[in-house]
Amino acid sequence: MSTIDVRTDEYGAFCTAIRRLCGIDLSQYKRGQMERRIRTFAERRGTTRLQDYAAALADSKQELEEFLDRVTINVSQLWRNPEQWELLHRKVLPEFAGRPRFKAWSAGSSYGAEAYTLAAVCAEALPDVRTEIVGTDIDRRMVERARLGVFSTGDARDVPARQRSRWFTEQDGMLHADPELRGRCRFEAGDLLTMRPAQQVYDLVLCRNTVIYFTPDVKDALHARLAAAVVPGGYFMVGSTERISDPAELGLELAHPFVYRRVA
Repeated sequence: MSTIDVRTDEYGAFCTAIRRLCGIDLSQYKRGQMERRIRTFAERRGTTRLQDYAAALADSKQELEEFLDRVTINVSQLWRNPEQWELLHRKVLPEFAGRPRFKAWSAGSSYGAEAYTLAAVCAEALPDVRTEIVGTDIDRRMVERARLGVFSTGDARDVPARQRSRWFTEQDGMLHADPELRGRCRFEAGDLLTMRPAQQVYDLVLCRNTVIYFTPDVKDALHARLAAAVVPGGYFMVGSTERISDPAELGLELAHPFVYRRVA
């Protein structure tokens, strides 16, 4: 006779409760990794049973916000992985010089650090090209924060000194993005796991340090949708610890480390 794994059933019920509460489908994430994170956080809040924790989240907006901070992995910073930005500046973006428009998508943009970094890099690499950068994130709180274009000094720890003084103004210990950067960016709420983006829209799609939390099947399906949103001749950049399972199947070829070109 098979036995029932109570902890697994409990976690499944918790996932259902969270999906009803805020629309996030935790079953799409790697179970072991996510369940450990949630149980550890719940225990630190003084709760060992996930059903009790789900009830606490439903009763308290503050608890829910702290939970969302925990599970939506809002880890970012300006110029994160500087070598990737240098590669974009020197090798990728120059191909779009002379064109009337350049359109990019920061998929999983968190509070906007990636989008504003790209805006600054484009302003320098493509000064005469009209640039539009769309940032999407599942967390509406992060979307609102991104629209402000305000960052901590910690967010700027990897920003080259020249770019920091050119594109940001420090006020009350915070860095405010230049109006030119804000004019190049717009932010929307969106769940990458359910979005169906239009095909062949973007010259560049960035989805970095996001899919590592998803199951392999979910990751591959997401990569396929993101790749389809890139115009032929455009580019798709992933994180420095990530890779696309079968680029050729998605009409991609590796052009540079962690950067794929859409060829079909």
